[in-house]
Amino acid sequence: MLGVRLDRRLIFSFVIIPFTLWSNLVESTIAQPTTPVCQPPQKDEYLLFILTQTRATYEDIKATLPPQLPTTFCQYLDDKVTRVGGFNNLLDVQGWARYFNEIAGLSAFAIQAAPPRNFPNLPTYKPQPLTDGYAVLVDYFSQPEIASELRQVIGSEVALVSYAQRPYLLALHTKSEKEANSKFRQLSDRGFTAIVVDSRSVIVLQPVAIF
Repeated sequence: MLGVRLDRRLIFSFVIIPFTLWSNLVESTIAQPTTPVCQPPQKDEYLLFILTQTRATYEDIKATLPPQLPTTFCQYLDDKVTRVGGFNNLLDVQGWARYFNEIAGLSAFAIQAAPPRNFPNLPTYKPQPLTDGYAVLVDYFSQPEIASELRQVIGSEVALVSYAQRPYLLALHTKSEKEANSKFRQLSDRGFTAIVVDSRSVIVLQPVAIF
């Protein structure tokens, strides 16, 4: 049983996936016959998605959440998740995301019903894996200012990607192991938390990271 209570005084920032990406994400979902595809958020609603591999874990999650929040066990992309609806306050869904990420030890993220007002004409984009090679990723710890600092260091925009079910910033994609290791050392020397991984395991969520 996940018994720790959430401190609602806490204010946190987590990656929010805008509704403009939702239809593309659902198109790439591979659902099992017994697991329904997760439904998108309604207007002015926020959703909490928690990666959930078994129904037993789902039942624990459901018991932890307030009973008034509707929860379902469904398929999102290649993963089974607990879909939690009923949020109309961004701070509430971010607080619960932090709880499940840091206290319960489960990966959680938020889905936003509408695109940010500052980006009304976002082009559609279908999440897809990188091609062969090496990817240099930077962990930004849900701090948008790190993306700004990274742009200044590498002199170009950075993409928002997913690796091992966690969000990262993509600093470099290359077929050269030597180039990847050189960029890794450069970023590490600048104080960034960087890693070098097989680029085929990296999914691009946004070609230009928007926070």
